[in-house]
Amino acid sequence: MRRVLVITYYWPPSGGSGVQRWVKFAKYLPQLGWQPVIYTPENPEMPSVDTSLFGDIPDCAEVVKTHITEIYSLYRRLTGTAKEKAEVNPINSRKKTWKQSLAMALRGNLFIPDPKAGWVGPSVRFLKKYLREHPVDVIVTTGPPHSMHLIGMKLSRATGIPWVADFRDPWTKMFYFKHLQLCRWAEKRHENLEKQVLDNASCVIAVSPAVRDDFMAMTSTPVHLITNGYDPDDFDQPLEEDGFFNITHTGLFASDGNPDVLWSVLADRCARDEEFRKKLRIRLVGKTDTEITESIKAAGLGSHLENQGYRDHPTAVREQLNASMLILPLRKEPEYRATLPGKLFEYLASLKPVLGIGQIDGAMADVLRETGAGEVVEWDDRSGMEAFLDRCWKLYCEDRDWNSTENIEKYSRRSTAAQLSQLLSSLTDK
Repeated sequence: MRRVLVITYYWPPSGGSGVQRWVKFAKYLPQLGWQPVIYTPENPEMPSVDTSLFGDIPDCAEVVKTHITEIYSLYRRLTGTAKEKAEVNPINSRKKTWKQSLAMALRGNLFIPDPKAGWVGPSVRFLKKYLREHPVDVIVTTGPPHSMHLIGMKLSRATGIPWVADFRDPWTKMFYFKHLQLCRWAEKRHENLEKQVLDNASCVIAVSPAVRDDFMAMTSTPVHLITNGYDPDDFDQPLEEDGFFNITHTGLFASDGNPDVLWSVLADRCARDEEFRKKLRIRLVGKTDTEITESIKAAGLGSHLENQGYRDHPTAVREQLNASMLILPLRKEPEYRATLPGKLFEYLASLKPVLGIGQIDGAMADVLRETGAGEVVEWDDRSGMEAFLDRCWKLYCEDRDWNSTENIEKYSRRSTAAQLSQLLSSLTDK
């Protein structure tokens, strides 16, 4: 069995769908002839760890850990933010206190490309020694944090081992990059590092067509598309119908993705339809910014809200399966047009109608149109939201399923792992 060294910050895994990407690759790669060797910090700073995902990690997977020095505890002291009170995405366009602005400016300009940069040198030194006794066939780095790519670049240069840079998100074209309060020198440093990574990798992986196209315009290195996906095994659960019309969101729900027009639409429907008012439940499953819940309450929907907070992955999947309508608002940032949220693919597998809110010409809209799983409306498209809600409510009242979703098998984790296996083999069979 050939061996692939995966350099990742997020291990053990948290519940985010994008972070699950490499847990699921690790699950299926051994069936395709690849043993995963995971290199990760022994003391990562993560808001949560989803222990339910440990069962997906195969026995043959080797995990190697070293210490990393983190700065987030200092950041929280400076901003006065407790770990459990932190925003879903603190790097956004929302108004910040002077402490938050100062901390962000320090973070952006002093720690390039990110606060994990101090782990690069020690990791390269450690892994050079490790690989002399435990050789691998391919190196893969997955980011963000993009410091992981710097480790892979330096390690590949030193060893000659082929290296794949897997971008779960863009780098300088990420939606929050413009909010980092970078000086021109720091911005240029990011651009140079990104270019070095793209040019020196044996190949690059992007998770959406738009990001792939952006990278292809920046480098002559081959760029491949391997999206996130869903694991069919996760959806082998019985339905638990509770009699309510459940409008459900799972995962992180950030304040800059607040669909306030939707809350108004639901409130108006409750006011004129007593049966709808009795049946409506808004179920938020995952970490949700306070602005979201306050907006729901301000619309008069507080009695319909069930804010579950963070739940493990099986629970999130169960809530998706039991939904009457799934909602997936994007961030209110133009760069988000290129994004394919990880949870989108699990929404597809639930076979429940998906209402996307955001750019109607973006990557998510393309997938929903292609699969028939739902549709995307603009943030202020009240009539579009009302029409989609009417369709879902009618299905609920008539006890009928959506029955429109198709062609989703290519997004299964088995399929994406097979794509990755073929790519890895192409690098080692030369």
